[in-house]
Amino acid sequence: MRLRFTARAVVIGDRAGTVVPDAVLDVADGEIGWVGPAAEAPPAGDAEVVALPGVLTPGLVNAHSHAPMVLFRGQGEGLPLDRWLQEVMWPREARLTPEDVAVAMTAASAEMLANGVTTSVEMYFHPERIAAAVGATGARAVIATPLIPLPGLPPFEEQLRHAVELAGAAPDDGTVEYGIGPHAAYTVPLPVLREAAGAAREHGLLLHLHVAETAVEGADLLAMHGLSVPALLAAHDVLGGRVLAAHCVHMDDADLELWQEYDVAVSHCPASNAKLASGVARLRDMLDLGIRVGLGTDGPASNDGLDLLADARLAASLARLARRSATALTAAEAFWLATGGAADAIGRPDLGQLAAGRRADLVHVDTRDLVFEPVGDPADLLTHLVWSGGGRYVRDVWIGGRQVVREGTSTTVDVDALRAEVAGRAARLAAR
Repeated sequence: MRLRFTARAVVIGDRAGTVVPDAVLDVADGEIGWVGPAAEAPPAGDAEVVALPGVLTPGLVNAHSHAPMVLFRGQGEGLPLDRWLQEVMWPREARLTPEDVAVAMTAASAEMLANGVTTSVEMYFHPERIAAAVGATGARAVIATPLIPLPGLPPFEEQLRHAVELAGAAPDDGTVEYGIGPHAAYTVPLPVLREAAGAAREHGLLLHLHVAETAVEGADLLAMHGLSVPALLAAHDVLGGRVLAAHCVHMDDADLELWQEYDVAVSHCPASNAKLASGVARLRDMLDLGIRVGLGTDGPASNDGLDLLADARLAASLARLARRSATALTAAEAFWLATGGAADAIGRPDLGQLAAGRRADLVHVDTRDLVFEPVGDPADLLTHLVWSGGGRYVRDVWIGGRQVVREGTSTTVDVDALRAEVAGRAARLAAR
């Protein structure tokens, strides 16, 4: 099927913040064929015309998530990261079943789609069930199969072997990609990290791990090894290849230079870092060094939302506050961090921007609301998206040209039934 979308404007999702008013976007075979001003559009031919009153944007790319943790949303409120994990999260996760993960991921995926998030990087248990869940909702996912030392899990060698086998069996249609997800340097032994990194490089997989999230994490490893977390990873041959490091809050100049040298990408999670009082990452410094950065929500138990547009606003606010400069991060850059920048950070050049040849992952934001006025210049629409918009204004979503959200409602799964099932399963997991 060929589709032609017409819209009040198209937001490209590039770093410059390009906005095309009175725009047309053509889709054929799941890819974007043409995008630009309506006055310059080629003949529509037999394409079905979809007229949209609002703005068309790229599907948002969530660069770090543990989405099945919707089961634990709001739990452990007020605890710092170490106590939150040890006292609340890990005991409950020890009781998780594969079915729990499948239901939770399906619900979370539907929630993200309703907020315009079409792709997410997931690191969580039972990766096959995560893949099945996004298959049900119609979303995309990059799933970093976790390596973590928790009771009931097999030895690291078996976890790693399973991760590599899964990656080899992934479909080649761009819907699901598997990577390797060693939790962090403070939970996974360094020899295992080295082996995981080697396997990722050998097979061209994404290696995704948490790095320098808290000051305590870095201080403990520094006392033990005499090196910062990034320097420790470099010394043990963990860097190189497709490495995506989540958080990266406590980084000094030498650490950032290592990230630049090894082309390590960063998942910036401002909401989670703020909620857990982990700190504020040096976002402007990273961007100025050319480090690839994408926005992530982190898990919905430490955010507690899955609204990446809200996180884009917070990222801009915190960057400006940290620098005491209203120019530290523009609205265009904040939106790019959730779209084109995030796609670049995770190594997916087929996503994140509305450009010919990219996958037709499209989001229609209804701009018939006071928060999107006034518009004296087309760029104002992008400014309003970041500073006064949010996921609640998303009306329709297409992935590969297939509509998965219509008028704010999933076309693929029963969200009300999922909500009830999540509530019941969460109650069971919380029971002592």
